[in-house]
Amino acid sequence: MTLLLDDRWCIKTFNEWAGIITGLDADRVIGIDWKEALRNTPLEELLDFQEVLAHGHSVLNLPIYLPGLPEPRDKIVLVTAVPCMGPKGLIEWSFVSINCDHDLSPFSAIFDSLAEGIMTVDRQWRVTGFNKSAEKITGFGREEVMGRPCTELFGEGLCGEALVMAIDEQRAVEDRKAFVTKKNGGMIPVIVSASPLVGPGDMPVGGVETFRLATMEMERDLILDSIADGVFTVDRHWRITSFNKAAEKITGVPAEKALGMTCREVFRVDICGPSCALAQSMRMGQSLANRRVTIRRHDGTNIPISISTAPLVDNVGNVIGGVETFRDLREMESLRKRLPGQFTFGDIISKNPQMQKIFDILPEISLSDSNVLILGESGTGKELVARAVHDFSRRKRGPFVAVNCGALPDTLLESELFGYKAGAFTDAKHDRPGRFAAAEKGTIFLDEIGDISPALQVKLLRVLQSKTYEPLGSNRPVTADVRILAATNRDLMELVQEGSFREDLYYRLNVVQIHLPPLRERPEDIPLLIEHFIGKFNAEKGKDISGISEQALSMLLKHDFPGNIRELENIIEYAFILCHGGLIETEHLPEPFSSVRNRSVVPMIGFDRPLTLDELEKEAITRALIRNNWKKMATCRELGISKDTLRRKVKRYKIRREDLP
Repeated sequence: MTLLLDDRWCIKTFNEWAGIITGLDADRVIGIDWKEALRNTPLEELLDFQEVLAHGHSVLNLPIYLPGLPEPRDKIVLVTAVPCMGPKGLIEWSFVSINCDHDLSPFSAIFDSLAEGIMTVDRQWRVTGFNKSAEKITGFGREEVMGRPCTELFGEGLCGEALVMAIDEQRAVEDRKAFVTKKNGGMIPVIVSASPLVGPGDMPVGGVETFRLATMEMERDLILDSIADGVFTVDRHWRITSFNKAAEKITGVPAEKALGMTCREVFRVDICGPSCALAQSMRMGQSLANRRVTIRRHDGTNIPISISTAPLVDNVGNVIGGVETFRDLREMESLRKRLPGQFTFGDIISKNPQMQKIFDILPEISLSDSNVLILGESGTGKELVARAVHDFSRRKRGPFVAVNCGALPDTLLESELFGYKAGAFTDAKHDRPGRFAAAEKGTIFLDEIGDISPALQVKLLRVLQSKTYEPLGSNRPVTADVRILAATNRDLMELVQEGSFREDLYYRLNVVQIHLPPLRERPEDIPLLIEHFIGKFNAEKGKDISGISEQALSMLLKHDFPGNIRELENIIEYAFILCHGGLIETEHLPEPFSSVRNRSVVPMIGFDRPLTLDELEKEAITRALIRNNWKKMATCRELGISKDTLRRKVKRYKIRREDLP
């Protein structure tokens, strides 16, 4: 069949086959606009090619579907459309023909040999192609579907989002999951890919879709989506290749968005990189379990999670990616925060039976106004107990004044406690109230009471007996409405027997005695205290350290802590200098806890005595300098401090390269 059109798209020639197909008489259509002539005829589909011809493009043997062709002709025809251009680049006439006697069997044989189902549609979503695999998967024969709207046959499965997006946006869409309605009414899972069919001049003429059975893939995804834990996989370039429903819920990122992104972009964790658990699994080829980290959702919420990782390997053992499962710990964290209520009194944390007995009697002790003597080794928390007694007492609205009696000589301590009058000594130009005056109607805490001299003991005894004292340089007594709490790490009874501490003062102070056990006798408190200090330092230093590893905790549990809780606090603060996120590991601990590799670098700081924070900081800076070959900027980056701060601390601690091995 052949048509010739003039430059105004009017029909110039109309052959016999055109008349047979359309039922039109050539004499009636010659000179008429072809749109007017062919509308509502079997050749109406050809009108779409006017736009192609108008732009000077040609079409050669393009298969299209003409549903109105009379039987027994094949409704798939080959269209050729060619414009004839004049000397000025204008179209003088156009040639349009269709070939009904074509042989597409070579193409059909190729398509029918493919294992995937193939379906093509035209711009009206009518099926124009359907291979053998498509017949097998759907149960429909080719003749049953050709020319029919695909949505009428297969619903949204094959004619849904993938195909619509491919045609409307003129781009390929890959590996979308769908369910297809079979001829018998059953539903089957398929993986669908779609691409647009484009004619000359990029004119969209339809779409092609491939689909394959996805029973195993869908079963896998259904299983993964039924798991409460988040699961995702990555390739060797850290791009996410799968992302289950729980992962979507926990992170707030839909799978469609997460796929193809790097895990760092989705989870936004500070420890992404060499210290990442997934990176370690892929590097070592081993699984890692129950690491605690904090991720940041895209709404800005921080979420604590527990992660486990493993490498993905191919059939020959090559690592091709990694898999990570993660569990939302928000409910557990909320429960954990409620549980310590039974292990706390004020700011004191303990679940040790001895400490629990103290917790039981502290409310009654607090409500009385009796003197209290708190005994315990250095660093056991004696001042915390004193503060708790004050905070739960009737005097809680009054001041709490703490005095370290061992830090001052007698002459200064007396004026510090009782104050002085102008002229009491050379530089006393004005009256100055003492600590007892500052603690009026409140509580005074006298720490290291065992270190005061016999002369000062007498004056203190008077305060306890008469509730009065005389400021230095005064002969007028001042009434003291103050509750006295005292503490010492010494054996006062032994001092009494030696004659260095007054017996009557001892019994005045020792109305109520509280003995705090050392940390080595309450190892069950170490995890609680570590967790408390991690929370404290996270808030103070703006870090996001989620906990401590089992190996590091095991090392600390074996230590006897001669410096008690204060020593443990210093150790955790030291770890915060080296640990930038995630878990505190053994390499973040000071000697003798750190690894053998680090232990050989710097002489060990002895743990036969309590460690000061300065000693711990000096060791951390020294180790960092040695690890970085004394390069200042690299050391600053590792420690998270400025170059000026590093220079100042090196000078302060007298760290010199020549003094080290």
